This record gives sequence, C-alpha cells and structure tokens, in this order.
Amino acid sequence: MNSLYQTSIHSLPLLGHGKVRDNYAVGDDKILIVTTDRLSAFDVVMNEPIPGKGKVLNQMSDFWFEKLGHIVPNHLTGVAPESVVAPEEVEQVQGRAVVAKRLKPIMVEAVVRGYIIGSGWKDYQDTGSICGIKLPAGLQQAEKLPEPIFTPAAKAELGEHDENISFAEMEQRIGADLAAKMRDVAIALYKTAAEYAATRGIIIADTKFEFGLDDNGVMHLMDEVLTADSSRFWPADSYQPGISPPSFDKQFVRDYLETLTWGKTAPAPALPADVIAKTQAKYFEAIERLTGEKLKA
Repeated sequence: MNSLYQTSIHSLPLLGHGKVRDNYAVGDDKILIVTTDRLSAFDVVMNEPIPGKGKVLNQMSDFWFEKLGHIVPNHLTGVAPESVVAPEEVEQVQGRAVVAKRLKPIMVEAVVRGYIIGSGWKDYQDTGSICGIKLPAGLQQAEKLPEPIFTPAAKAELGEHDENISFAEMEQRIGADLAAKMRDVAIALYKTAAEYAATRGIIIADTKFEFGLDDNGVMHLMDEVLTADSSRFWPADSYQPGISPPSFDKQFVRDYLETLTWGKTAPAPALPADVIAKTQAKYFEAIERLTGEKLKA
C-alpha cells in the first residue's frame, strides 16, 4: 500500500500541518482535512509513515460520526473531498479526507476514562485520585472504574504536551454552561461507543473528544473521534486487571521508543521496519474488528 507522509495540494490555500492532519481552506466556511500516514509518539512526529494508517483513522472517524450523530452534531458536510481538489490531487484525498464545517475550536480536550491506565494510573498511585477526582482505594492497573470519569486537558501548541486541568479551571476558561455540556456529551458519547465496541470484542479504555462552535454558538463534535490514535482499544478476550493490556494502536512504537535512551523530544529516532509493520497490522485489525469490514482502499 502506498503511503502519504505529507500532502502537496496546491489548488486550495494551506491552513497548516498538524501532527497527523493537513488542513486546507475550502471557501470561507469549510475545511479539507487530510489524514496522512504520519505517526506521533510522546508528542513527537516520527520520520517514517505507517502505510494506510491515515485511511484507517479517517474511515474509523466516519464510522463513529454516523453512529453517534444522534447525540451531538458533528463537523461533516457530506461534500466529497475529491470534488474540491484538482484532478491530479485526487489520489491524495481518496479514502483519507473529509470536507468539514469550519468551526471555532474549544481549546479544552474532553477526556473520558472508563479504566485506570496510563497517566491516570500514575496519578492514582501517587494521590489516590485522577486529576483531582477521588477514587476508591485498592484499584488495580487497568481496572474498570465504577463509572466513567471526565478529566479535561488544556490543548497545547504543536510539539508540547497537553496539560490536565481541573473541571473548575475548565469552567473558568470556557464558562460553566459550556463546560457542563461538554462533560455530559463526552460521557454520553463514550458510554454509547463503549457499549457498541463491547459487542465487537473491544474494550474502549479511554478516549478524547474535541468540540467546536459554529457561528450560532452550537457545539459540534470535530476533528477525529474514537480512533486508535485518540483512544485506547483493548481486545476483550485477553483483558485482565493488574497488567497493561495490549492495544490496537501505536503501542509497538511506544514500547520500542521506551527501550532507547531518547529524551522524547525532536528529532525522533528511526523506526525499524518490523515495528512499522506490526503497528500497521494493529491499525488494520482495529478497523476490521470494530466495523466488520476491511479498510476501503
């Protein structure tokens, strides 16, 4: 499969390159979002692409946007990406792009945790809480929480780490009403998705959502949703509390990087071919298990 590390679309104005996505203006009210095969780990973009990863992320988001559309409006417009670029640029957008509404991003990420893992597990070990939310004593690593919890994070500049903040600070930043609505919608999205994923043999341990406002102040779900980049997916058949379960994402890359004496800042070290291949296979398995269909070319 061909890979796309960075787009070169000249028929539309470039808005910017993110860690994984390249954004272009489509008129004044829409954006072309192209999901490349770049991979970031520890907030550093790797030098090698994971072939097909961008298509997996894009098609996974589309699947969830459709499934969750009854809970909250989303950024999709229904405009075909192939229709807004020059003919010679169509191959760059096929299967990996959307034309989205141009929204004003809310600069707080909505993180929902259903299980205790990652930075939440470290926080709990130190404080008995996650982001200031007190939890029962004696929980094990990767254990299911009594109820999903909402732990917002302030969005950081490219290359910087997002910062966990309290709900009170979120209220100060964006207002109490909007903060409460984000929290309630994010938990509803997580619960609905987790229930569906369980029928496919997948546990969604945690995830993050991003929201934006349209010109009328209506909140929309935007960017990506419940992908293997924004969520931890675990195979239910091998899950057990007390250990860190294998996941359907870039865990192979993270595990490899942890063996290196690398300061987790750019430039990134080179990734071996076997790590790239194993990571690609995990992404492909994730979309097939979730949707029941193979990746669309």
